[in-house]
Order: sequence, then structure tokens, then C-alpha cells
Amino acid sequence: MSTPDSTRNYGGRSVADRRADRRARFLDAALTVFADKSYANSTISDVCAEAGLSRRQFYEAFAGREEVLVALYDDIQRDAGAAIASAYAAAITDDLWERASTVMTAYVRSIGTDARRAKIAFVEIVGVNAQVEQHRLAQRKTWGTVFETLLGQLVGPDVRPPGGYETSATAFIGAVNGLVHQWSITEPRPPVTDLVEVLSTILVALVSERPTAR
Repeated sequence: MSTPDSTRNYGGRSVADRRADRRARFLDAALTVFADKSYANSTISDVCAEAGLSRRQFYEAFAGREEVLVALYDDIQRDAGAAIASAYAAAITDDLWERASTVMTAYVRSIGTDARRAKIAFVEIVGVNAQVEQHRLAQRKTWGTVFETLLGQLVGPDVRPPGGYETSATAFIGAVNGLVHQWSITEPRPPVTDLVEVLSTILVALVSERPTAR
């Protein structure tokens, strides 16, 4: 429910719009600061200076630095999930390799093309404290569900990856995180198609028929 203050206009813009704009500026500033200086070595003052806003305005938007980090992480994960869902829905083939390639390309372009986003997603979020770590692991579980759902739709309910979906998803997510982060910081950066080919190969192998042991 809107309050009178939130709907009041100043210079043609509501208070709510101004607050949303400042919040976005703080997030963009934190993305740069946390990536350049690391989360552990940065301060709220650093974020405010980068944003060109005051500490008072910061605390109107966030409770503290940790909340900014988690908000950044969630935005990055949400964008990647939306990119994958859109790419999967738009694919016009049921071929497993082509679908895998399409989905992996969408993911890499969403997270990996901006090295700052990759660093937040794969480095700065890790080991902050028990609460943030629990949040990160919950997000990894969500990605595991995405992994199972998308693959299940392609290969059917009778195909079981090695160790089951949870184990295979954990292994694949670990590979994705490591490879995409390494790719994002490599100079000169290899073509995205090279990275996608590796990730697609791993993904397809997890649900491909394996030779029977003799």
C-alpha cells in the first residue's frame, strides 16, 4: 500500500521512483566496488562514493553492506534463470545437444560476459558468513531443480544420470561455476562457443546412454 510520501511528486518524479533510482545506483556501484576491491575489503563509504550518494541515502535503501551483496547475487541469479527459461522456450528443436548449447549460451552471456557479475556470483558470495552461505546453498539447490526439470523434459522420466539428479546436478553446477568464472577473467577471452561446447558436452554426457560394463 502506498503512503502519501511515496506518491508525492518532486520535479515530476514520485518519492518511490527516486528511492528506486537510488537503490539501483547503489547496486550498480556495489557491483563495481565489490568486484574491484572485493567484498571483504570494501566499505559502505566506498559504495556511497562510487554511487555519488550519501550514507543517509544508503541506509534508506539497505540495512547494511551484506544486504547489498545478497541483493546483487539474487539479481544476477534471477537474470540468469530468466535468460535460460527464455532461451529454452524459444528453441525450436528437441535435439538434446542443440537445446543444451542454447541454454548454456544464454547462461554464459547472462553471467559471464560481465566479469564483475561473475565475480559476485562465484567468488564474493562464498564464505561471507553462515547466513549468506545458507542462502547461496539454497540457490544452488534451486539450480539443481532447474537442471532436473529441463533435462527431464528432454530425455524423459526413465533416464537417470550417474548418482541420480541431485548428485549429477551438484557436479555440473560446480563445473559451470568454475568454468564460467575462469572464462570471464581470461584475457584475451576465448570465444563463447568454446566454453559452451565444453559445458554442453558435460551436460549431454550426464544423460547419455553409457556402455554396459563387461
